[in-house]
Amino acid sequence: MALTTPASGTTTPPALEGPAAAPETPSNTAFPPGFEGRAAAQERPATAPVPSGPATAAAGQPVPAPADTTGAAPTDTSGTAPTDTTETTPAEARPSAPPTSPGTLAATTVTSGDKDATALRGRVALIGIPGLEWSDIDQAQTPNLWRLMSEGSSASLSTRTVPPSGRGITCPIAGWLTVSAGQRAGTPDEGCPAPPTPQQNGEGATIPGWNALVAYQPKTGYAARIGTLGQIVADGGGKVAAIGPGAALAAADKSGNITKYAPTPSALGDPAPYSLIVFDVPDLATAWAKQPRDEYGIPTGLPVAARKTAAAEADRRIGDLLALLPPRTTILLAGISDITPNAHLHVAIATGPSPDGSAYRHGYLTATSTRQDALVTISDLTATAIQALGLTAPREVVGRPWQSGAPAPATPAEVVTELAGEDLASQVLREVRGPFFTVLVTAQLLFYALAALTLRRRRPASTRTTKARPGLEGPKRSPIAPEPTPPSPAPAQPSPAEASQIDTPGESPGSLKAQPSPAGIPADQARPRPQRTDSTRDEPAPAEPTGPAQPTGTTEPTRPAQPTGTTEPTRPAQPTGTTEPTRPAQPTGTTERTSTSATTGNPASGSKLLKSVQVVAVVSGAIAVSTFLAQLIPWWTLPVPMLSVIVTILGIAVLITAVAFAGPWRAHVLGPLTTVAAITSVALLLDVMTGSTLQVNAVSGYEPVTGGRFYGFSNIAFAIYSTGTILGLAGIAHWLLGKRMPRAVVVTLCAAYGGFAVFADGWPSWGADFGGVPAFVIGLAVFLILLSGKRVSPLRLLLVGLAGAALVGVLSVIDWLRPESQRTHLGAFVQQIIDGEAWTVVGRKFAAMVGVTVGNWSLTLLSLVALAFLFLVLARPSRWGVAALGLAYQMAPTLRAGLFGALACALIGFLMNDSGIAIPAMALTVAVPLTLAACVRALQLATPTPPAPPSEPAAPSRSAA
Repeated sequence: MALTTPASGTTTPPALEGPAAAPETPSNTAFPPGFEGRAAAQERPATAPVPSGPATAAAGQPVPAPADTTGAAPTDTSGTAPTDTTETTPAEARPSAPPTSPGTLAATTVTSGDKDATALRGRVALIGIPGLEWSDIDQAQTPNLWRLMSEGSSASLSTRTVPPSGRGITCPIAGWLTVSAGQRAGTPDEGCPAPPTPQQNGEGATIPGWNALVAYQPKTGYAARIGTLGQIVADGGGKVAAIGPGAALAAADKSGNITKYAPTPSALGDPAPYSLIVFDVPDLATAWAKQPRDEYGIPTGLPVAARKTAAAEADRRIGDLLALLPPRTTILLAGISDITPNAHLHVAIATGPSPDGSAYRHGYLTATSTRQDALVTISDLTATAIQALGLTAPREVVGRPWQSGAPAPATPAEVVTELAGEDLASQVLREVRGPFFTVLVTAQLLFYALAALTLRRRRPASTRTTKARPGLEGPKRSPIAPEPTPPSPAPAQPSPAEASQIDTPGESPGSLKAQPSPAGIPADQARPRPQRTDSTRDEPAPAEPTGPAQPTGTTEPTRPAQPTGTTEPTRPAQPTGTTEPTRPAQPTGTTERTSTSATTGNPASGSKLLKSVQVVAVVSGAIAVSTFLAQLIPWWTLPVPMLSVIVTILGIAVLITAVAFAGPWRAHVLGPLTTVAAITSVALLLDVMTGSTLQVNAVSGYEPVTGGRFYGFSNIAFAIYSTGTILGLAGIAHWLLGKRMPRAVVVTLCAAYGGFAVFADGWPSWGADFGGVPAFVIGLAVFLILLSGKRVSPLRLLLVGLAGAALVGVLSVIDWLRPESQRTHLGAFVQQIIDGEAWTVVGRKFAAMVGVTVGNWSLTLLSLVALAFLFLVLARPSRWGVAALGLAYQMAPTLRAGLFGALACALIGFLMNDSGIAIPAMALTVAVPLTLAACVRALQLATPTPPAPPSEPAAPSRSAA
């Protein structure tokens, strides 16, 4: 739900928070939308003030407008499922990252009026090896890389740029242009063209076709300003040298010129005069370019042997440059692009002095752009180079400098294994995400069909002997009701007591109804009254002697009052111990032929099929949170990843279900629902407060390779979290009311936790969720209003909506007031409002929401079927004669408040966020199965309404006698 920051005068592509439907290669498999990025932990201490004198902008350049700070890739229009399009905005770092030292330079805006540049210091060697992955590094084959990793800090590098048509990868030329701009860049060419060879003029050189590359960038949606890196260093008084064609793209100034160009390190000469040296190591990319190309002009993958040979040659070239560099040179090494048909995470290594003056130590790298240890982005590389030279990065550079983060394993081999495993997890996730959601949607649809059949199908003819009487909610007599004695040909009219029992709307003789309970106590928690069993029902009735009629108003319900002094000639007294002629006694131990439960009178409580539906419903409701908890187990390392992820998620869901049925709470209508919903809410709340590691590479989370989001609540996570929170509060409120706690106190307690949950969703240091806060506030308010017994009126909804907007506005302003280097997309949106770009962002997000909803038919179908099941199956009379949902509402009134609150939250989230139908689809995946489980339990707890005894025949007049 991030709001991106486009550059001035440009529009960015639809910012779907995470892959809207995400295969990185052309495929017919559509991934569900809304898989964004990673969440944040706690706020990093503010950086020290910027040293006096910011760096100057290029002479004559206009004041730069806010750059797009989220790094999203444009929507793929080649016919494949749309890729992730949310950019990453910088924010405070994770708690695991060390505090910024006083020497850190905060990023500030560079304007054309800034003429006093910050004093240049140090030297930076930026080494780019297109395609280098952690699996390429080996102590024997790549000794120079091994040594650098042992001495410095390491991380996985997300290299997301503007991809070529039809492929979600980063080409080498796009990677170098992104380093030049500090923002996602690309080229108009098909496939992955090689970087152009610079045209030398003396020691320097010029990039051919530079103006065409500059003109193309606004069309990408990011308006990257290529030449920014070289221009800033030159304006700061430094000299820039480039070694190789790709390095020339990164080192050129805004006019496409390079001060010093050399084809090899040996041709460079003495590197001491140069403040920035950019080195292109092209061996892997050159070998890849020789491979056969696919229909999109992308070369196929390198054979293993050829890849090892190219990596060894690249390591030799790196050693040649390292031998020339003076001491205390900051070395930034990065695998800046892909050389495979699919995107990968790449190598990032830093040694020497860092931007804050301290040396990069052995451990993991981090940056405030990701808030994650061992994960940085390609745009961070630009910001790091600028700030390591003592310069100030302009606003159009969206990255944040690399910093030393958490400690790494002691040995380089362990570091390589762990970081290579992160890339493996991303690749496996890419393969299993689409099939997993196909399986999930199919299983949900089949389960709804089975549950509907179980609840609505008619009983076999052998057990159905009476014809149902139509009423207000369908048949008035449940097919499982005990069979009444056939009445005489001329029955008398029922008494008022009988009429009130029979004619209650929605119930019928023999239907299930909730137990009456004392005022204020939920029905399922009141003491059940004794039930009439088959054995007592079938005992012979006592004789009734003929005698005077009872006075009018007596309590004999089945006998209408007779005139005083009359007798009942049609009903003579029966001998003691005999039965009524129309209802002979059954043999001992037998039951009536129409009864299906010989012990309780309630066949629902003894139905094994119904019990199975309840268990499967609870498992289904636990699947959503289990997709995150599955990240606690490295399932991607197991032999069969697809089977492994399904088994892992299903196993965790079964464990949660076991907890739901383990304690005494299982006997209550909302017991299992409350347990699963509470686990969902608390698990995701704790995760987002501690860094959101459970969302990384989760099938319903986000993946670093996509680079759409690295922190905060993703759209999918928000939908699951908010639904679990509201339903969990409904269950807890039901339990508290059963303990005779005052309703006002219950409402206050629910509002307290719900308010904290909303705060966690929107706070920039945790959830950083812009669009989710208003939706969450409205859904929570609907729940609290209904819980308090009040009506949800349009005026109340309007006031609540304004309150939600005000809350997210306050959080955004607080974020905007922080240093620019620490802002999230909340603060960025405030800047967009100031710059007059807010409506562009809103319109783009609305268009993205419509596109995702229309394009992702599987989630749209799942949402429609879930709603139909809720209101056309559960809310209508079941085979037991009553509406299961209405019965659950009667036994647990707070369920209605919670369900309506969750649905309201999902609806507003659908309208306000660019993931569209993904939000209600995942919310319903939690809410509907858990509601079904509550409905089944309500049917099991209900008591059958016994049929009224037969009416007596009308008494003849005295004259007729």
